[in-house]
Amino acid sequence: MTFIVTPARPQDLPELPHIEALALALLAGHPAHEIFGRHATPVDDFAAGLRRDCLWVARLDPAGPPVGHVLAGELDGDFHIQQMDVSPAQGRRGIGRALLEHACDVARARGYRHAVLTTLADVPWNAPFYASAGFRPLAPADWGAGLRAVMRHERTLGFPMRLRVAMRRDLAAEQAQPPAST
Repeated sequence: MTFIVTPARPQDLPELPHIEALALALLAGHPAHEIFGRHATPVDDFAAGLRRDCLWVARLDPAGPPVGHVLAGELDGDFHIQQMDVSPAQGRRGIGRALLEHACDVARARGYRHAVLTTLADVPWNAPFYASAGFRPLAPADWGAGLRAVMRHERTLGFPMRLRVAMRRDLAAEQAQPPAST
């Protein structure tokens, strides 16, 4: 199967919450399922990512709808992977990894030394997936003020914090690869 990763377009925005909802269904029965459902990414957040050139999508066809997305920003001077989802119908085909690698390539090209994220420790397509892509758990003593605020916010939303993990990837240590498109 072929797919491409491109910057998102304004017409993609209504599709992204739908992809997130489809991906959320895979967490049915997990303690965080209901919390994620109540606190889905607002379309305004996706729109802000589009304006900042920090939102990319995967498509099966250049003119087709997105089947996955990654939304990023900045946190404590690091590149922050805020949200990434792939439609379950397209899962396990390398789309998530391609989205993640594209975002990290862009981050590296923009001069970021690290990429950070928060995720679920016990879900195979979360922390273990990110670990396979070079992310490592980040001890609370190494969290910046912004990451501490993110984790506090997640706690107030009701996330089971024993299952949450902050992770960081050292982009500076990797050979810079210019992205196909930013």
